[in-house]
Amino acid sequence: MKITLAQLNPTVGDLAGNFSKLRNVLKQEAVLSPELIIFPELFLCGYPPRDLLERKAFLDAVAATVQKIIILSQKFPDTGILFGAPTRTGKNYGKGLYNSAILVWNGKIISQIHKSLLPTYDVFDEARYFDPAGEICTVPFKNEILGISICEDAWNDPEMWYRQIYTFDPITALAEKGATLFINISASPFNTGKDEIRFRLIKNHVARHNRSLVFVNQIGGNDELIFDGSSFILNGNGEIVEKLPAFQTALKTVDLNRAGPLQAYQPLEPISSLYQALVLGLKDYLSKCGFRKVLLGLSGGIDSAVTCALAAAALGPDSVWGVTMPSIYSSTGSVEDSRLLAKNLAIRFDVIPIKSVFDAYITALETQFSGMATDITEENIQARIRGNYLMALSNKYGHLVLSTGNKSETAMGYCTLYGDMSGGLNLINDVPKTLVYRLAEYINRDTEIIPRAILQKAPSAELRPNQTDQDSLPPYEILDAILNDYLENGLSAAEIVQKGFDKNIVYRVIKTIDRNEYKRRQAAPGLKVTSKAFGSGRRMPIAARFDQSWG
Repeated sequence: MKITLAQLNPTVGDLAGNFSKLRNVLKQEAVLSPELIIFPELFLCGYPPRDLLERKAFLDAVAATVQKIIILSQKFPDTGILFGAPTRTGKNYGKGLYNSAILVWNGKIISQIHKSLLPTYDVFDEARYFDPAGEICTVPFKNEILGISICEDAWNDPEMWYRQIYTFDPITALAEKGATLFINISASPFNTGKDEIRFRLIKNHVARHNRSLVFVNQIGGNDELIFDGSSFILNGNGEIVEKLPAFQTALKTVDLNRAGPLQAYQPLEPISSLYQALVLGLKDYLSKCGFRKVLLGLSGGIDSAVTCALAAAALGPDSVWGVTMPSIYSSTGSVEDSRLLAKNLAIRFDVIPIKSVFDAYITALETQFSGMATDITEENIQARIRGNYLMALSNKYGHLVLSTGNKSETAMGYCTLYGDMSGGLNLINDVPKTLVYRLAEYINRDTEIIPRAILQKAPSAELRPNQTDQDSLPPYEILDAILNDYLENGLSAAEIVQKGFDKNIVYRVIKTIDRNEYKRRQAAPGLKVTSKAFGSGRRMPIAARFDQSWG
């Protein structure tokens, strides 16, 4: 069978735009006469559609667009079209929707296959919207019997998990029903290292059942999620027949009976894939939300420098505006380092001091603050002045403000509400501080973009004399290791201490993380790049008294 893999970038809710992309693929690939074109999971409406699925008008529009595809297919009578879309179950109980793979051919729906396994962990909440498939069916088509599955249906592999979530394996069921070719359409989000997990997962199915498998994944950014694509085809021996690039829209038509040279598997290089993911996530967030330019504060520190470099790479220097806002505590080096960074990136750069406004704040509050020592209150006032400056510029010019706090700071609440947390998106919200430094080195791999002085100076908020981050936080190498164990690996404080960390540091870190949940709830959306990010994938209560630190 000759198959086209359509690794595309849909926009959530843009039915007309996504239909147009599907139509363009059909026209473009028609010259190659594919027998089947495969699009990703929920491609027609984009993934994840979330509560749009609860709107009747939206579902009506989806159904109408499916009819347009049926009509369109008559112009390509030799080609089947397999795409993902929500479909109504027609039942008066349950959620009333399936997550479906629809196969259209020559003016007819040949088959509708529904997703069996509905994930409800991390960022996934599919059982909120969908009912599981009532049965597993194969689809005779052309000279194959297709075993079609949808994303999570392929993830119940006992060799991959210490505890299986599901008792049922759809891939095995498809094999038992005589499938000769497996197809999995996916909207599988990126995190570092996930491409390798996916590949091993799919290869295990192929090895178990000795059948070729076609995996087609979405690419692009939708809200905090980033999709890397990395689609591929494995033959019955588990060898790569074709592999599509990561983080790029791609089309590839492959004749499974006349496959070219086999390809070697090479996992994505972690720091390169992280960089590409953040660039793609920002680019799509802006374009899909209707913004053209970004604005951010440049402190002379590593976080704002990396964020600025990523923004320039994603959008071009003409679409990035850096503003440094020195106070009486700002070093001359921080201002000049920011100026040099802006020059290296060729972006707009402005200096707007905050001293006069800060003095006005202190004068206005003089009576209320009388007799009280200077403390973090005055530090936060400086951060909030800067946040207000940026938001004023955003209002006036229509630019999106990027906040620049890293995961380590966000975890510990080492940030100021309505100050440096102000913004419409945070690129590095899920990037630990130690990884921010590695990103900076990667950005500088060919030439010095981020000034060496920024990489070498001790991190500091510069809100009081001689301040450094390490005055308030453990060394970042220790902090990030504890955060990884607590947040991503789910270890308790006792288990982390058993690994050799200082008991008092572990206890303080975990208590601080839990205490600052209220801050994170008010933060700008952040791009997800690890297996456990703050945001929709981590749902902790704010008003709670359970002491998790020693649980």
